[in-house]
Amino acid sequence: MITKPIVGLPPSLGLQMLKQQSLCASGSPITLSVLCIHCCICVAIPEWLPRKAIGLRTPQVVQPTYLPIHFHHTPRASSQHPISVTSRPSTIATSNNHLIQSLCKKGNLKLALQVLAHEPNPTQHTYELLIISCADQSSLSDAQTVHNKLIGDGFEQDSFLATKLINMYCELDCMDHARQVFDKIYNRTIYVWNALFRALTLKGHGEEVLNLYRRMNQTGIASDRFTYTYVLKACVASKSFVSLLQEGKEIHAHILRHGYESYVHIMTTLVDVYARFGCVEYASYVFNNMPVKNVVSWSAMIACYAKNGRPFEALEVFREMMLETHDLLPNSVTMVSVLQACAALAALEQGKLIHGYILRKGLDSILPVISTLVTMYARCGDLELGRRIFCQMYKRDVVSWNSMISSYGIHGFGAKAIKVFKEMVYHGVSPSPISFVSLLGACSHAGLVEEEYGIYPSVEHYACMVDLLGRANRLDEAAKIIEGMRIEPGPKVWGSLLGSCRIHCNVELADRASRRLFELEPVNAGNYVLLADIYAEAKMWDDVKRVKKLLEARGLQKVPGCSWIEVKRKIYSLTSVDELNPQIEQIHALLLKLSMEMKEKGYVPETKVVLYDLDTEEKERILLGHSEKLAVAFGLINSNKRDAIRITKNLRLCEDCHTFTKFISKFAGREILVRDVNRFHHFKNGVCSCEDYW
Repeated sequence: MITKPIVGLPPSLGLQMLKQQSLCASGSPITLSVLCIHCCICVAIPEWLPRKAIGLRTPQVVQPTYLPIHFHHTPRASSQHPISVTSRPSTIATSNNHLIQSLCKKGNLKLALQVLAHEPNPTQHTYELLIISCADQSSLSDAQTVHNKLIGDGFEQDSFLATKLINMYCELDCMDHARQVFDKIYNRTIYVWNALFRALTLKGHGEEVLNLYRRMNQTGIASDRFTYTYVLKACVASKSFVSLLQEGKEIHAHILRHGYESYVHIMTTLVDVYARFGCVEYASYVFNNMPVKNVVSWSAMIACYAKNGRPFEALEVFREMMLETHDLLPNSVTMVSVLQACAALAALEQGKLIHGYILRKGLDSILPVISTLVTMYARCGDLELGRRIFCQMYKRDVVSWNSMISSYGIHGFGAKAIKVFKEMVYHGVSPSPISFVSLLGACSHAGLVEEEYGIYPSVEHYACMVDLLGRANRLDEAAKIIEGMRIEPGPKVWGSLLGSCRIHCNVELADRASRRLFELEPVNAGNYVLLADIYAEAKMWDDVKRVKKLLEARGLQKVPGCSWIEVKRKIYSLTSVDELNPQIEQIHALLLKLSMEMKEKGYVPETKVVLYDLDTEEKERILLGHSEKLAVAFGLINSNKRDAIRITKNLRLCEDCHTFTKFISKFAGREILVRDVNRFHHFKNGVCSCEDYW
């Protein structure tokens, strides 16, 4: 005898017949199967029931093994006229499912689970909302309760719910459980694959995603537009140091072969992938060939240029966007990249124009935008204006505080950086790893705070500490820090040590650091040049020639020095070999005149920075061609005498240019701000804010 009635479906003739058959226990399995299907097809389905499948439970007495658990069908009205039967069990079931769904939508998961325990026939939609609720409330225990009940009710092979379960376990940071759901499902639709791809990508398992993607292709399942987006993101989501650029190119080819190049979100993701690998030309090619571009596409291309050291092009693409797309308005992401480009060029006037646009469009309430504004003004030399914007922020997150800390740091105000850090902690904002990188970069007294906040030191933290100790001529301590590192020292750490050796001409440690750097970064010409600088200062000319031959043998070239200067809202670039500037002869003549006059006032050219065994006069001629000197002269010729001259350089400021600019600031009575790759130099009345320590 059956111990409980079938519930969960409205009464109908088919259901009444099914009850009679089961109660008599005389119906054959085939008859029962037909009646079950009849009930499923003929009953009118309420709107809140799931569209994909209905969970159907058979009577406990008869359980045919070949009867499918789910039926996929198109709901239609029953042609049968219902007869008067007792409908209370079905009404309870319907109400229970509706009640559970309503409780989930209202966020009352605990009560929904209590009702679920008394519901014999939960629907697919009921389970969907329960799964979403578990994720929303970050409750792993409740998630496992729902999952177990779901399996018990025969939904384990429901591919729709499998996608929801994978998403839920991803939100709960339980990727092992998500993978188990995937492994146990037999009917792996493209939606199930996509759910796992998305989850693994979000957790940084890029290589695993690509391996699974190969398996999926071997099974013959065709990718859809979401698949391509997830697997492309997986190429840059890997936690390992292995480059997945080649895989990204293969996926690009796959996209073209299957005709998905017209999908704007796929091609935008591709632009971003190439940008993250530093393949700016590839990204530009994809962007220029996109048939349709949206604001995200334009923003991705602007960010690509801004983050890959090409701020000129970033501003140019932004200008094109404003001129060519009248129906597209830049969003906060766009403005962050544009501000970063202005900061990279120290283009203060351009930055002010962008600031005005942000105010007009109401983007000044968005934290990332305001935080980037603070950084932009600081990196353009107007630290006070950046500080005022920071003080006016009614809400600050850790990024905002980090912006202010790093702003003081690049201007050399270590004590003020520490003060801001302490204020951040006082206001209850927990420091991030970037906070300590910014603080360690600001002064040498910040190492004490790492253990207090339980931050596990990263490569960036070690690199900062090595740099700080090295600059203070405590190179032995810096070397001991590297030896005691619990993680593998990367190029940043060894690069910091080599840079410090250059300041203090420590040949022994420089040899050691350069050997490791040549292994880690065999195509980075800067490391070879830095070692040659050290040998040159030690007058080891044979070693200088050896390094130069090694540089040539590997087909590497020194990055040419380039300086930018903004005059009357226009940005100009000058290089040491620049002969195209229409004022180049006037610039050289002015520099020669200033040099001769300043020598009478005590200026002595630092010829040791020239890495050639030449006579003194020829070395002095080479020094006058350095890009920052050209930029200073250009500013003296073209700017208003009461305006500060603002220059940005792509390399470290050499000793001679530093001394030369100090003399110019006093001799010409001009305020000059130069930002190199390390920090700001504020020259005024013959004195630099760095106090000759950089």
